Amino acid sequence: MNELIYEQPLNEKTRSYLRLEYLANQLQSNLDQDHQHRCFYPLFSLCDLTERCDYRGEIIKDIDKQLITLKNWKSLPHIDELQVISYVAQLQDARKCLLDCSRPGQALKQDRFLSALRQRFGMPGACCNFDLPQLHYWLAKPWEIRQQQYKTWITHFTCLLTPITLLLELTRKTTDYNPATAVAGFYQGNSNQALSLIRVRLDASQGCYPTISGNRNRYAIHFVLFDQQKHSDKTIDFMLATCG
Repeated sequence: MNELIYEQPLNEKTRSYLRLEYLANQLQSNLDQDHQHRCFYPLFSLCDLTERCDYRGEIIKDIDKQLITLKNWKSLPHIDELQVISYVAQLQDARKCLLDCSRPGQALKQDRFLSALRQRFGMPGACCNFDLPQLHYWLAKPWEIRQQQYKTWITHFTCLLTPITLLLELTRKTTDYNPATAVAGFYQGNSNQALSLIRVRLDASQGCYPTISGNRNRYAIHFVLFDQQKHSDKTIDFMLATCG
């Protein structure tokens, strides 16, 4: 089997960013392949999240902090200066786009087709053609036409999702993976610096998965046997990255 990566956010902001990144990946998957009506679930999830919270202010603060960090990195030895310059340019462009755009997803509320679908999608089995004949009609269109329309819809969230993807990418790059061992299926760690994300890389052939808990300075990892659904008492070797 292959190696799997498990991630655990240690604060609410990182938790929100990871959820938005997950939806961004789902949007891209639906843009690459024809998944029929399933393409609307991540789109409507993004609409719900952006209606509840305006993430722009928090993201701009994080971009500004990251820009300061990157500019300080330029003076460090063994730093790829060209890569740093590239990240600075990408973050500056994302910041400007975020400042210039209206609230993400707001324009989609005016789309009558999407509004009718969204009201029904929360109901089990509500995608039948007698419930949503307009969906049945739309799905009969050639994939190329639907793909282009879907691309137009998701561009309303690009200004939000692009900086989040960049910020999470930089967060993950702050720390390399290091080997670790869980004795009797348990591992505990401490950190003097504030952490935002724990990453565990584990070979699926070990037959278990980690459950991770913690806060900015302390964390614990329990390994659970999948087949038995109980805590493992084995010694488990894995790779660990603690990101600030």
